[in-house]
Amino acid sequence: MQVKDVKKAQRLSIIPGLGQLYNGQTIKGVGFIIILLAFIAEFIFGGFSAFANLVTLGSVSMEDNSLFMMIYGTLQILLTIVFIVFYIANLYDAKHVAQLINNGKKVSHTFKELGASLVDGGFAYLLTTPAYILMVFTIVFPVLVTLLMAFTNYDFAHIPPAMLLDWIGFKNFTSMFFLSSYRATFNAVFGWTVIWTVCATTLQIIIGIATAVIANQNFIKGKRFFGVIFLLPWAIPAFVSIMSFSNIFNDSAGAINVQVIGLWNTLVPFAHIAPIHWMTDTFWTKVAIIMIQGWLGFPYIYVMITGILQAIPEDLYEAATLDGATVMQKFNKITLPTIFAIAAPIFVTQYTFNFNNFSMIYLFNQGGPGDVGANAGGTDILISWIYKLTTGTSPQYSLAAAVTLIISVLVIGISLIVFKKTHAFEMGD
Repeated sequence: MQVKDVKKAQRLSIIPGLGQLYNGQTIKGVGFIIILLAFIAEFIFGGFSAFANLVTLGSVSMEDNSLFMMIYGTLQILLTIVFIVFYIANLYDAKHVAQLINNGKKVSHTFKELGASLVDGGFAYLLTTPAYILMVFTIVFPVLVTLLMAFTNYDFAHIPPAMLLDWIGFKNFTSMFFLSSYRATFNAVFGWTVIWTVCATTLQIIIGIATAVIANQNFIKGKRFFGVIFLLPWAIPAFVSIMSFSNIFNDSAGAINVQVIGLWNTLVPFAHIAPIHWMTDTFWTKVAIIMIQGWLGFPYIYVMITGILQAIPEDLYEAATLDGATVMQKFNKITLPTIFAIAAPIFVTQYTFNFNNFSMIYLFNQGGPGDVGANAGGTDILISWIYKLTTGTSPQYSLAAAVTLIISVLVIGISLIVFKKTHAFEMGD
């Protein structure tokens, strides 16, 4: 057996493929060299100019498209990162294979042996690697473009190719927090987004837990019937329900004002209720969409909690009954802790979903009524404000990108903190 110099193998792999050739893996070495040459050719004929254009964003209007330059530059960044990962893997591979040879282990040399090695030892990587590569270019790529866009002056006065874009640093972020007009709008929209997220999500969780606990009681008859009824809001497409509720809450002809309040005034004339301005008064619009989201969102919680309740041993409740525990004590000491222990991460996802629940806000009343400035309506949340910033008569693409980044940081940061506190990522016993 020929002993391989591990350090030499790793030094040779500074040029990808040479370390593999030194280890006797001709096919792998030639493949690595081809990848190296392909990247060098791509960088010479396109990559270098892509990086240069990303820095300058063009110099001649109507000839240089700054947006395309940004996109191509971002793509080149990702390609370079992928090559760097490959390069590091190549260094590790040369060293690892040399160690295997010195330890008397068999390494692959032919196509057949390479295929068998991938199937036996790297099947999981073989399956997941294409998914990771696809994720890089379908998820990371758009996010990175948005990140870069937030640091430009991409607005209605600078739309490529008629106008060139310029790098402006953190100006969009400073404008949002320190420029009076944008600061007031951001504070109003962000404040309502937090209120909406907390109230709507908490309401749907409370309704879901309450219906599941009540329906799970032994004395309740027709559980299947109630189960079907509770699932109806989930079965009907959300946009259909929201548009229907938009008509139901109509100020002048909606069922709430005409039928429900009208019937109340007929039956209880001494407690007369005036028609409520659901669609034209910001406060009542907010109340309406919170109630609607509670109705739309509780079935999912109901189904999940029902499964959790059925998994709680009856012995716990029987023992608590023998100890003299009341219904509320059993709920507080057994049912609720079990629910939160299992479902806390799911509850977090419900909060993050509603934080970006565009359809509920926009379909009900287009984010109105009222106007809090910078194209934002009285009930707009951050995500619907972003939509209006990019589709209005005076689009502010870079500002919308900056708001998007703030949303991402908030949602990801809070989610990670809560997941860590609830041990959602732990796979212990």
